[in-house]
Amino acid sequence: MNGCTGKMGRVVLEAAMAAGLNPVPVALGGPDDSGKILDFGGKQIEVYGASDREYVLSSVLSDYPNLIVGDYTLPAAVIDNAALYSKVGVPFVMGTTRGDRELLYKTVADSNVYAVISPQMGKQVVAFLAAMEIMAKQFPGAFSGYNLQVMESHQASKVDISGTAKAVITCFEDLGASFERDQIQLIRDPRMQIEMVGVPEEHLNGHAFHIVSFEFQHSVCGRSIYAEGTVDPVLFLAKKVKSNLDQRIYDMNYVLREGSMR
Repeated sequence: MNGCTGKMGRVVLEAAMAAGLNPVPVALGGPDDSGKILDFGGKQIEVYGASDREYVLSSVLSDYPNLIVGDYTLPAAVIDNAALYSKVGVPFVMGTTRGDRELLYKTVADSNVYAVISPQMGKQVVAFLAAMEIMAKQFPGAFSGYNLQVMESHQASKVDISGTAKAVITCFEDLGASFERDQIQLIRDPRMQIEMVGVPEEHLNGHAFHIVSFEFQHSVCGRSIYAEGTVDPVLFLAKKVKSNLDQRIYDMNYVLREGSMR
């Protein structure tokens, strides 16, 4: 699990172990993480920096030929990491969001490596968005003339607009609803999150609440939904690698449609 020194990488690794997956004793991290030894349930994981990463990853793949990498690093590292995984030939699940997604897909497609790439790993949220996209395609303009209100709340460290909120708005726009992106209410003040949105205080540092009035409410406390959701594409991808299928790149919709949800 690359990026396991961060909050998201840590909970994903814990979820993977709870699901019975065996983490390798090595991870890749940033320059400040190099040399760190992390303990996860008694399992020691050594973190390596950028200077050693290609050699380290190649060696780990040699020792663990069924290796699948999980990536929760930084948006700035997405393309370089994908290029590394592609060059070494290791299947991976990209949970890190943002970065140049078009270049990301091209990098992986050119390499023929297996990968699940999705900006949203919460299985239930992916299912909802997929249903919205289907509805928008089958009933374009059905909500023409309707107005939309969107409010989203995330931990204060998240400064940009939620990708989930953007996706929901796009579907409603295709359905004919009227909405301007600058009308999104971004709630980052902890007091407002507790009093207005209803975020439990213990989850102020890690949550994702989306309220679309119409009214759809999607509230996530903590990171476990994304952690557990990342384990499913790991298991899904392992099956695809064993089957040696021609298709190499997948997203979470494939995982859900195949019923690969625990």
